[in-house]
Amino acid sequence: MTVPDEAGTRGTLRAIALSAYGPTLLGSTGTGAVAPIIAVSARDLGASVGVAALLVAALGLGTLLGDLPSGALAARIGERRALLVAAILEAIGMLVAAVAGSLAVLFVGIILVGLAGSLFGLARQAYLTEAVPVRMRARALSTLGGVHRIGWFLGPFLGAIVVARWDVSAAYVVGGVASLGAFVLVLVAPDITSAERSTAAKSPQRSVGSVLREHRRVLMTLGVGALWVSGARAVREALVPLWAESVGLSPAQTALVFGVSGAVDMLLFYPSGWLMDRHGRVAAAVPSMVILGLGMALLPLSSTLVAVTAAATVLGFGNGLGAGLIMTLGADASPPEARSQFLGGWRLCADVGRAAGPLALSGLTAIMTLGAASVVLGAGAALGAVWLRIWVPRHDPTRAAARAP
Repeated sequence: MTVPDEAGTRGTLRAIALSAYGPTLLGSTGTGAVAPIIAVSARDLGASVGVAALLVAALGLGTLLGDLPSGALAARIGERRALLVAAILEAIGMLVAAVAGSLAVLFVGIILVGLAGSLFGLARQAYLTEAVPVRMRARALSTLGGVHRIGWFLGPFLGAIVVARWDVSAAYVVGGVASLGAFVLVLVAPDITSAERSTAAKSPQRSVGSVLREHRRVLMTLGVGALWVSGARAVREALVPLWAESVGLSPAQTALVFGVSGAVDMLLFYPSGWLMDRHGRVAAAVPSMVILGLGMALLPLSSTLVAVTAAATVLGFGNGLGAGLIMTLGADASPPEARSQFLGGWRLCADVGRAAGPLALSGLTAIMTLGAASVVLGAGAALGAVWLRIWVPRHDPTRAAARAP
C-alpha cells in the first residue's frame, strides 16, 4: 500500500501531512491548553484538593472508557468520519466545561473531552496505518506522536496567555476553537484511505469482543509490552517532579528541569521512527526501556539542579527514543480486516499501563523511600525491555525472520 499521489509525492509523508498531522496539532494544542486549568477550575467551583485531583483524573478516565467503543465506532463509520465525530464531541466537552457552574457539570465536560481524545487517537492511528506503506509506518506514527508532543508543549503557553487576559474559562474556549479547527481540516483534506474503506465496507463487520478474543494471545504478550512501556513513561512524568521537590528544588527550577527533558524528548521523534523502519522495532523498543530504567536508577543519586536535570534528561532521551513505539507495534499487530476493533483493545492496554504506573509509584512509596521506589521501578523497566526483546521481533514486518502471531 502506498500513499496516494496527491501532489507528485507518492510514498512520502508530505502527502498525508494536512490530513493526519494538522488536526493532531490543533487537537493536542487545545487539550494541552486546558489540561493545567482543570484543577484550577475545580478549585474555583469549591472543590477540595482531593476532589480537584479527581477532576484532573477524569480526563484519563474518559480516555479509558472510550477505547473499546471508539474501536467499534471507527470500524462502523470509518476513520475519517470518526475524526469528525471526535472533533465535534471534543468541542462540546470544551463548551460544557467552559460554562460549568458546578463540579458535576465540569466532570461531564472533562469526561467528554477524554472520550473524544480516545476516539481521535484511535482514528488517527488507524488512518495513518492504512495510508502509508509498511516501510514508512514507524516514521509516520512517530511523527504523529511528535506532533502530539508539540501540541501539548505549546498548549499550556497559549492557555496561560488567554487566562491572564480574560479568565479560566477562556482556556476551554481555546480548546473548543482548536477542536472546530481540526474538524474543518479533516473535512477539507483529501480522504487518503477511501479506497481501503471501500474495500473494507464489503466485508461483514465484526464485534470488538470477537476480534479481541481471536487475538488475545497478541494482547497478552505484545499488549503487555505496550502496557509496560506506557507505565514506565507515566512513572517518569510523576517521578521527576516528586524527586525535584524532595531535594528542595523550587517550582520554577522543576519547570526548567521538565523543559530541558521535554526538549530532548521532542527532538527524537523522527530519529526514533527512522530507527524502527531501518533496523526493526526492537532497535528502539529495547534501548528506550533500558534508558528509562537507567534514568530512574540514577535519579536518587542526584541532589542538585544540574544533577537532577541530567537524570531527567536521560529519562527524556529514553522516552523520546520510543516515540511512536506503542502506536507502531499496535499497527504491526492489527489485522487489516478488523484494524479499528483491534486497536481499541490495544489502546486500552496502553491506557491501563498509563494509569497503573503512577499507582505503582504510590504503592511503593507507602512502604519504602522515594529513592528506593525509583530504583525498583527502574529495574521493572529493565524487565520490560527483556519482555519486549522476546515478543517484538515476532510481530515486526520489517524483519525477514518475523512470523505471524
